[in-house]
Amino acid sequence: MARTIELQHFAGHGGRLGAARLQFPDAARPWIDLSTGINPHAWSGANDIAIDWRALPDEGDLRALEATAAHYFGADPAHVCALPGSEVGLRLLGAMLPGGHVAPAYPTHAAAFPDLGARPGRSLILANPNNPDGRLRRAGTLVEDLDSSDGWLIVDEAFADAISGESLAGHVGDGRRLIVLRSFGKFFGLAGLRLGFLIAPRDIVADMRARLGSWPVSTAAQAIGAAAYADTMWIAAMRDRLAGEAAALDALLARHGLRARGACPLFRLIETPGAGALFERLAMRGILTRPFAYAPDWLRLGLPADDAARERLDAALAHG
Repeated sequence: MARTIELQHFAGHGGRLGAARLQFPDAARPWIDLSTGINPHAWSGANDIAIDWRALPDEGDLRALEATAAHYFGADPAHVCALPGSEVGLRLLGAMLPGGHVAPAYPTHAAAFPDLGARPGRSLILANPNNPDGRLRRAGTLVEDLDSSDGWLIVDEAFADAISGESLAGHVGDGRRLIVLRSFGKFFGLAGLRLGFLIAPRDIVADMRARLGSWPVSTAAQAIGAAAYADTMWIAAMRDRLAGEAAALDALLARHGLRARGACPLFRLIETPGAGALFERLAMRGILTRPFAYAPDWLRLGLPADDAARERLDAALAHG
């Protein structure tokens, strides 16, 4: 039987390898972390960028980063604000927006907007692609829904980079109650850089900048982010690579009777009775996945980084 109490430690966020090492001390090494949905193939250009760690972040470089990111998003730079991670933007928005009910897509959203149900339904926050099921809502449909509503639509596009053509960033404007959040680290595989973006009407951008204060992102984030977003050849090639590796993961899971769900190639969701027991079995073999306290039959897996990791996952699923 799965150890339910211990599973709760892994249900809030992925990447908790420290907790996994403590709770599964006899697990095979090295650990394979499939719990986060972060691209296992990081943008390699970061190693070639010289960072002056003695200098404070430069405002001109910050605006250059925002302009480069805006071009990549297909948005007006006047509507783009760099963040020290998209989660910071989510939590600040919870205090900034006017009244309205906000329905969360996953627990981080509920934490950012804690007064759910206290106000009449007017606004909606959703993830696209959604986490953890990978559901993709078409941008055209979302725009139609927005234009027929008088509330705010907040779209968390943390995983949108892996899928071309479905972002709402280009639809943001001063006359529309639309806010988009983007994450840098997931697709570019550099989550530790802590870089994200708010794309919003200019009054919201101004309010966010005032709350963030001076130097909202580091010198390294400014330099690496700007260079990575400009690397169009790497971006296109990586999208193709991730799609192929997601298909390979689907086939691997299918061989063991597990059907993968989701349109986002960075992760797959499986639904199986006793998913907690499967989480523990994989953890004992040094493979960390993501369980869900509110859905005990769900387990989310990110992409294995290479053939060796896929072979270990295949063997762990085969020997139950």
